[in-house]
Amino acid sequence: MDDCLYSYPPLCPGILLKRYKRFFADVQLDSGEVITAHCPNTGPMTGVSTIGSAVQVSRSDNPNRKLAYTLELIQVHDNQPTWVGVNTALPNRVVKLALEKRLFPQLGNYSQIKGEVVYGQDHKSRVDFYLTSDDGEKPIYLEVKNTTWCDGDLALFPDTETTRGQKHLRELMALLPASRAVMFYFINRGDCNAFAPGDTTDPVYGKLLREAIALGLEVLPCRFQVSPQGIRYLGLAKLKV
Repeated sequence: MDDCLYSYPPLCPGILLKRYKRFFADVQLDSGEVITAHCPNTGPMTGVSTIGSAVQVSRSDNPNRKLAYTLELIQVHDNQPTWVGVNTALPNRVVKLALEKRLFPQLGNYSQIKGEVVYGQDHKSRVDFYLTSDDGEKPIYLEVKNTTWCDGDLALFPDTETTRGQKHLRELMALLPASRAVMFYFINRGDCNAFAPGDTTDPVYGKLLREAIALGLEVLPCRFQVSPQGIRYLGLAKLKV
């Protein structure tokens, strides 16, 4: 994958035996060894964490870590055998690399990229990215949401009720029209070509998203192909709201 935005470290293949307490996953490696890996994903991972699925885990040599292994990828068979990225710490890192490479012309000519900037009416929230330019253009507040749930080739977010996500939409709406507000859906699998809100799991979120779009919120549903080698950008998915 010569056009990788992010390259994984060497990964170990295995089979998912069990996911429990949100942060733990038991995996049988191809060597036969059974290990417990950290699962860096607080969500239910709807349609993804199927027992018996092929997985890929990374290994850390940090002696201070309680768990040496981290669950990185799970293979699903919704449309075709597809790797899905489940490490929610990665999307922001990948988006930052993509922003630095100016891969999203929809964002215009920004010159500065800042992460984790405090915003919101109570100043207790942090937006993932804050983009500014030197030519007087409106600043851009960009929030990233990892998206792994799908129905056929339609990516959906959220896969469970998210009061935090609802709050983010309200805070982004409050920025309009003085600033640009962008919701960036990181579709962490390569088999989806369209995106819609997950109305069946969180109808309030879907309603808020449509209200926000009507007020001027910009939506970037971005498709990424994931493999044990790395992650590359595929372009925008079709927005269906």
